[in-house]
Amino acid sequence: MDFSFLPKYWGYFNYGVIVTIMISLCVVFFGTILGILVALAKRSNIKVLDWLVRLYVWIFRGTPMVVQIMIAFLWMDFTDAPVIGFGTVDLDFSRLLPGVIILSLNSGAYISEIVRAGIEAVPKGQTEAAYSLGIKPFKTMRYVVLPQAFKNILPALGNEFITIIKDSSLLQTIGIMELWNGAQTVLTTTYIPLEPLLFAAFYYLMLTTILTGGQKLLENHLGKGQK
Repeated sequence: MDFSFLPKYWGYFNYGVIVTIMISLCVVFFGTILGILVALAKRSNIKVLDWLVRLYVWIFRGTPMVVQIMIAFLWMDFTDAPVIGFGTVDLDFSRLLPGVIILSLNSGAYISEIVRAGIEAVPKGQTEAAYSLGIKPFKTMRYVVLPQAFKNILPALGNEFITIIKDSSLLQTIGIMELWNGAQTVLTTTYIPLEPLLFAAFYYLMLTTILTGGQKLLENHLGKGQK
């Protein structure tokens, strides 16, 4: 094993990890908001809205993410977006914005199902009790149902965050300098074929292991609250 490249090219991995985490946080944030809105739209009595969100979920859950990324990059025109130097890598927003948008749309489709299941897991008696107290449906959903549902879906959101950390590597197909693309840059520069990829895989493994540990701590904390 030849890891002699690390002292010189360490920055490609470190800054690549930071970019990966930044992308994943943005995607989880926007994907969660979108997922909640889609889940609520599915429960509405507006048939057109319900049909549109079901079509959206069907498309994004039924097509490969890498295909969605390429379509978004070719379709969305952000040619005037800036390129900002970030350590040893460059953040090209003409590529970053389509990547974040499409990953958020994809994540929102999956999170909507997580939120829907979380809402349905809340006992119907909670809603009925709120209605009996004269609380309007919107406020019942906001103040009674969603807080309890959010507690149910937090572990699943943790799993989604871990998935996005790994799936963000697909953004290298449109030239975003995240961790995997950084590793490939080191590979093509040093002509060392295996070790840069192994080191990137190690970084991904460390990230997902830390997140999995944090998720277990959160689940244990929530479990104590239920007891």
